[in-house]
Amino acid sequence: MSDFWILLTGSLVAACCGVVGVFLVLRKMAMIGDAISHSVMPGIVIAFLLSGSRDSFLMMTAALGFGLITTFLIGMFQRSGIQSDASIGVVFTALFAVGVILVSLFARQVHLDQDAILYGEIAFVHWNLWEAGGVNMGPKAVWLLGFTLVVIGTVIGLFYKQFKLCSFDPALAAALGIPVAFFHYLLMGLVSMATVSSFESVGAILVVGMIIIPASTAYLLTDKLGMMIVLSIVSGIASVFLGYYVSMALDASIAGCIVCASGVLFVAAFLFSPSHGYVMRKLRQRKLASRSGVSASA
Repeated sequence: MSDFWILLTGSLVAACCGVVGVFLVLRKMAMIGDAISHSVMPGIVIAFLLSGSRDSFLMMTAALGFGLITTFLIGMFQRSGIQSDASIGVVFTALFAVGVILVSLFARQVHLDQDAILYGEIAFVHWNLWEAGGVNMGPKAVWLLGFTLVVIGTVIGLFYKQFKLCSFDPALAAALGIPVAFFHYLLMGLVSMATVSSFESVGAILVVGMIIIPASTAYLLTDKLGMMIVLSIVSGIASVFLGYYVSMALDASIAGCIVCASGVLFVAAFLFSPSHGYVMRKLRQRKLASRSGVSASA
């Protein structure tokens, strides 16, 4: 039964991260996911210090706030003339350092340490159960991730055209009266939700791989946004199953094997994608060269 919960949790993580990751990749904001995943740590610690518990909803709310603060600060520094990569590096390292200091000062004696937040452990999800009225409802992580997926799916579904236009042509979107800044921060809020929901299963660092790698794989396989979202989710879930069974065979980290499997799928897409694959592109070039040689000799 533990295998079922682990695979279900991993699949939900892949779905949540896969959807928001597509829009980050299209907007060329992949490292924003990395920044948010680290900079929400102060929010998590502050929520714990205020409530005295690891209540997931309160932590998610605090993390959402810090995710938006991170996005705002990065944008402010960029508008001030600082380069994009430097802005991201300054903000997320500074906020992450604040979170580490808060943990070391005030939360050292409880199960809220840097390793738990950064790396997580998906093998333990079936032990952290939610009970309602004395009834075992299953792992908390599954319910939290399921709720997050419903929210992400609902928001993206309701404003699909707006997100699509803002991703491909923000200038046109602004000219049409679409509030580009609002949808930008709304997307960052969804990224924060996906990140925090995935902490207990794969951790803050590894969730970055699940946000970026499956979406990048899908980007190589299709030019249509809808299909790209589907392929991103499928690629993420496939990497969960592949990585889990590899980790069982090697007795290695489950989360690490999942992200490595995702990387293997990306390399396969990079090499053999029908439209963008390196190998396929070289084969087409050889065919064109051979045809040109035949035409010249004729």
